[in-house]
Amino acid sequence: MADHTTKEKKPIYKKWWFWLIIVIVVIAIIGGSQGTTTNTTTSTQDVNSSAQAQDTNLSTQTPSEATSNTSASEETEAPSVPKEYQNALAKAESYSEIMHMSKQGIYDQLTSEYGEQFPADAAQYAIDNLDADYKANALEKAKSYQDTMSMSKSAIYDQLTSEYGEKFTAEEAQYAIDNLE
Repeated sequence: MADHTTKEKKPIYKKWWFWLIIVIVVIAIIGGSQGTTTNTTTSTQDVNSSAQAQDTNLSTQTPSEATSNTSASEETEAPSVPKEYQNALAKAESYSEIMHMSKQGIYDQLTSEYGEQFPADAAQYAIDNLDADYKANALEKAKSYQDTMSMSKSAIYDQLTSEYGEKFTAEEAQYAIDNLE
């Protein structure tokens, strides 16, 4: 009589190759999230010596050369806007260009404790300095709702203007509805 014993299959998490894959994925995620950063801070001494060198150069140049040099150096100087404000503006641009969000939606996302957690003044700076076409954003959102969710124009309008939805103004939402196909 032949003894047919069947091997029980091990669960996947007990196999050695499964853990190898997990370790590789974790290492890849950690390595990708760290990225490379460069130190862009300059000491006050470096800035002062640079300004002195520029002053020396300006005094030996003709007035027209000095004007062209000054405007070139002003373009390359770091702005006096705090880094946190710059970061808030960069995030706001991303939300506008990629996710086609409303002004209020962007502000709420920037300040949300579940979102970016920027201070209110940094978020307001971002909103004030954001070059966004909110009517175009509303239209893109409306197209998305129409194409992916098969919503009616009335339902799209409600979603665009809802305080629980996209938070576009009535004017922006109406523009979107009027320009849907």
